[in-house]
Amino acid sequence: MTTPTASPSPALSSAAPSVRGRFLWHDYMAHDVAAAQRFYGAVLGWGAQPWDGAMPYTMWTADGIPRGGYMGMPDEVRAQGVPPHWMTYVGVPDVDAAVAQATALGAKVCVPAEDIPGVGRFAAVFDPQGALIAFYAPNTPSEEPVGAPPVGDVSWHELVTSDAPAALEFYRALFGWEKRSEHDMGDMGTYYILGRNEQMIGGAYTKPAAMGNVPPNWVPYFRVDDVDAAVARATANGGTILNGPMEVPGGDRVAIAMDAQGGAFAMHQVMSA
Repeated sequence: MTTPTASPSPALSSAAPSVRGRFLWHDYMAHDVAAAQRFYGAVLGWGAQPWDGAMPYTMWTADGIPRGGYMGMPDEVRAQGVPPHWMTYVGVPDVDAAVAQATALGAKVCVPAEDIPGVGRFAAVFDPQGALIAFYAPNTPSEEPVGAPPVGDVSWHELVTSDAPAALEFYRALFGWEKRSEHDMGDMGTYYILGRNEQMIGGAYTKPAAMGNVPPNWVPYFRVDDVDAAVARATANGGTILNGPMEVPGGDRVAIAMDAQGGAFAMHQVMSA
């Protein structure tokens, strides 16, 4: 990871250039929603805001703004042994077209396209290497964000996969993401930096054998004001630190962790120049 710069319907196709390829939302799929709220509230300082919709759903807020949500994992999914995890939603101008394109490129549908009444349309797929990613077309697209994400928000997205070059080509075709640079990480292999428009938005690498049976997945990095203090809060609340805190190229500091339910996430401190 290096330092970041920091659902439309077909009728809203004019908004597509500002929506396609944008990270729009982040859901935590929990075994215990209340416990997840307590953990991330304590570690990252998030607030919670109930959603007034047809299904039980609580949004998490950073800087007072809803930026994602918590969902209880469906029993049929939990029965398959799927652990709690973060699911990232990426903007597309047409969810059904994105699903068709993704499956033609080797993805497998996890959640077929469906509407969220009054909100938008979404679907989720496993990419060709097995990482879960969701497509989202909001009825009312938000403005393109300006500046670095605030403390508490997602500041980086990292793909751990079985074949990074192949995965990058899949995402380039779907979202227009570009490979901006690559870095030699020694035994960890090559780290690829992804870009969209004028921003670096995330990274990807092929997981080394030392990582064992870790499945391909997207890991969100949440910005914190002090990574060492955040690590202490995470461990005090039942989390496990997998790597770090450590400095990354560009001078920022990060730590990769598992929350108290086993969901992977990371913490990112922006260091002043």
